[in-house]
Amino acid sequence: MKALTWQGRSDVRIDDVPDPRIEHPTDAVIRVTSTAICGSDLHLYDPLGPFLSKGDILGHETMGIVEEVGSEVTHISVGDRVVVPFNISCGHCWMCQRGFMAQCETTQVREQGMGASLFGFTELYGSVPGGQAEYLRVPQAQFGPILVPEGVADERFLYLSDILPTAWQGVEYADVPDGGSLAVIGLGPVGLMAVAIATQRGLQVIGVDNVPERLARARQYGAAVINTDETDDVPGAIRELTDGRGVDGSLDAVGMEAHGAPVAETAIKAVGLVPDVLAKPMMKTVGIDRLAALRTAIGAVRRSGTVSVSGVYGGMADPLPMMEIFDKGLALRMGQCHVKRWIDDIMPLVLEDGDPLGLEAFATHRLPLTQAPDAYSMFQKKQDGCIKVVLKP
Repeated sequence: MKALTWQGRSDVRIDDVPDPRIEHPTDAVIRVTSTAICGSDLHLYDPLGPFLSKGDILGHETMGIVEEVGSEVTHISVGDRVVVPFNISCGHCWMCQRGFMAQCETTQVREQGMGASLFGFTELYGSVPGGQAEYLRVPQAQFGPILVPEGVADERFLYLSDILPTAWQGVEYADVPDGGSLAVIGLGPVGLMAVAIATQRGLQVIGVDNVPERLARARQYGAAVINTDETDDVPGAIRELTDGRGVDGSLDAVGMEAHGAPVAETAIKAVGLVPDVLAKPMMKTVGIDRLAALRTAIGAVRRSGTVSVSGVYGGMADPLPMMEIFDKGLALRMGQCHVKRWIDDIMPLVLEDGDPLGLEAFATHRLPLTQAPDAYSMFQKKQDGCIKVVLKP
């Protein structure tokens, strides 16, 4: 089959690789009909290279048609249409039973000290081949795949694999009261999904970014927006919109890609240039992130408010403004999304007539899988108004 493989820093290619097959009774194999490039894929494209190997298949936002199932897979059958959550969870361990699927004890990558395995996301999360390919082997398929109906476009369901439940969890974790206010820092795919969800709930939403297309999309959803290029004090601008108090909750939807921290950016890139044998322990012990977005989220929220973090961070020595966090009495909630925990809550909105979240029109670019290398570059550089790319094998 053809698949997108990692070959080096900012170097991904379409290669011919062996077809996946059933390896365990709990496996399934799907023929991929749609797969997307996620913002966290860009972390692999650049800073997390030391934890990848040449030939690794990327991608974790995938849906398709079931081609084959193992003997212990009974809730889906050959020919079914399914979406595959990005985290691989068993559904029956101590963590899964409590709704913490991203910490599944069956698939935890214990040798790395990490949580549940993820598709297409480095040795830190199991080096499981990803879904930017023609076919995908799905471990723990007795639980993971989400059955979806026929007769509706793929893109109504594709984002259930990651960005839609991630945004949903981010809004939930922000713990905003009915009619309250939420600041969304970063209007990439997850941030925009969070804006759509929050405005649907009737919250006052303030979106923060500096990309015109993203700001315009947030306005279309009904949010007020702040352009970071037009103010040196984003938290102050947010307080002006919230009676001088700050928002009830803030959501950092950016993570380690945050701009506005040139020293941290230089340090991150420097680690990526040293040999892997040295870079890995450095990133695990003294690695730092660009924290501009998180600092903005902390500054924007009112006292006794909640900061929710959906953006991916990887540093182990990040300098946090602990005095501010403590003095303001903030609550912090964060982590990988527990995808299947939220699906029953989200699905009625996904299936609602009129597509209220605008899922079918969300992608800005729809391209064949063969154009994935160019799409990665375009997405990273925010060229051609790119917000979301869907690939068709």
